[in-house]
Amino acid sequence: MRPVFEWQIGSRAIELGKRTLIMGVVNVTPDSFSDGGVNFDRDRAAEYALKLLQDGADIIDVGGESTRPGTKVAPAPDAGDAVTEKEELERVIPVISAVKQKRPTSILSVDTYKAGVARAAVKAGAEIVNDVSGFLWDGQMRKTLAELKCGAVLMHMRGRPSEWKTLPPLSDVVTVVKRELRERSDAAVMAGMKRERLVIDPGFGFGKNREENYPLLRRFEEFHQLHFPLLVGVSRKSFIGRALAHNGTDAAVPHRLYGTLAAETVAIMKGAHIIRTHDVRACADAVRIADLAS
Repeated sequence: MRPVFEWQIGSRAIELGKRTLIMGVVNVTPDSFSDGGVNFDRDRAAEYALKLLQDGADIIDVGGESTRPGTKVAPAPDAGDAVTEKEELERVIPVISAVKQKRPTSILSVDTYKAGVARAAVKAGAEIVNDVSGFLWDGQMRKTLAELKCGAVLMHMRGRPSEWKTLPPLSDVVTVVKRELRERSDAAVMAGMKRERLVIDPGFGFGKNREENYPLLRRFEEFHQLHFPLLVGVSRKSFIGRALAHNGTDAAVPHRLYGTLAAETVAIMKGAHIIRTHDVRACADAVRIADLAS
């Protein structure tokens, strides 16, 4: 039995634990690994978000910058042509505003590591900030989130996407991720964020080599020791492609749906509160069955 929480997201709360919630992904980017920029057009992205709500999404996560392997992100010495704050705002704010206009009660999240984008997105109607850096890449993020009093997802990441290929392997990835999530959540609370506004995510695929993701899933229930609601994002990840390899070739992104559903079901059975997924309608069916059995 997974623990039940009241997740405070601004002026309202979401009950987590009685059933699994689905966070649908909307990438307003030209280079996402998962969809190749199919929703880069802002009007199309907004319509897609509305479709995901109809398909069963409880939360829509809007992102304007890809953090796929090899990407250079700002601020960093080698950021180069990383997406600027201005570019990111131009991508995500119109989508958030359009969805809120058409579905005022919808719950929107912004996928960003930039405090300025977080602030503008919350002003536009987002109630959750999903930071893949765990509030580490922008020194103002913790303070900003504490002031905004919105919900927040603290995800674990090792290094930056441009460094992932050179990171040394971990002998016990679960222990390391648990320890660092505890340290980062403690730092967030010390900066003024309330525990009831935080959800944590172990960050499947983010700075972990393919083989390191399997123990994260196998031992996922250990993350309940941190006493936070848990979000899982395994959708279409490369470790699923590796597990489904045929004749030495990893399964391509379009062929990872069934493996994704299996991994999401495992996570639910081990106590995940929220599943972040690209395939909302299929996941919604899996969630209904997994919730009956868990």
